[in-house]
Amino acid sequence: MIKKVFTMIVIVLWYGAAFAAHPLITDDTGSQGKGKLLIEMNSKFTHNKETEDDVIIKETGGEVAAILSYGIADSADVVIGLPYQWSRVKEDGDITFDEEGVSDISLEIKWRFFERDGLSLALKPGLTLPTGDEEKGLCNGRTSYGLTLITTKEIEPWAFHLNVAYTHNEYKLEEDEDANRKNIWHASLATEVEVVKNLRLVANTGMERNADKESHTHPAFILGGLIYSVSEGLDVDFGVKAGINKSETDYTILAGLARRF
Repeated sequence: MIKKVFTMIVIVLWYGAAFAAHPLITDDTGSQGKGKLLIEMNSKFTHNKETEDDVIIKETGGEVAAILSYGIADSADVVIGLPYQWSRVKEDGDITFDEEGVSDISLEIKWRFFERDGLSLALKPGLTLPTGDEEKGLCNGRTSYGLTLITTKEIEPWAFHLNVAYTHNEYKLEEDEDANRKNIWHASLATEVEVVKNLRLVANTGMERNADKESHTHPAFILGGLIYSVSEGLDVDFGVKAGINKSETDYTILAGLARRF
């Protein structure tokens, strides 16, 4: 898997540095500008451990995603995400699930419709297209959609971001539809501050509705990280995301890079 991650990073750098300013989960209202391009390579590595009926369940996995953002106007971007995922589950040391492959491609448009005195608002509608294999647990199997309201407030040297989102998921497999909720809400808050030249510290927290119909505990997280600008057009980042409750993954390591043109 390390070879796969390295190969994808090399491809991105060779041809060229979205969603949120990685490693943040919460998006900001910033756009690329008309005719400008941002290429990102983001990765995450997850670990979770729990005990059910005296059985120790360990789950590890992750994702590498190439993300392209193109400015169709000064205040609007088209964003495409191309993810590759992997996951392994062990129960008392025995492997019960082990799959990897391309997941659902996402297509979004982010439009900043208000900007005044450091306050800006944006809308981001989006689709996920069923390009993965639902039989392997890598996708829903049907097209899903969502909408995010994004708020950013800048108070130098700080910036604050608030997201409120709704997602509607459709499922191809009957067992997935029976097990999962279709309508998911999300709310999250992030902040970032430039502590020294070219180095920003970031923090993030949030919660969303649990997709599992059998659970009424909604996953909540806290995240910390940094973003370093190597040059005017190249950023690298690192972060750690931790679960606040048992419904959220225990911890996730995030790393990425962004190249602008």
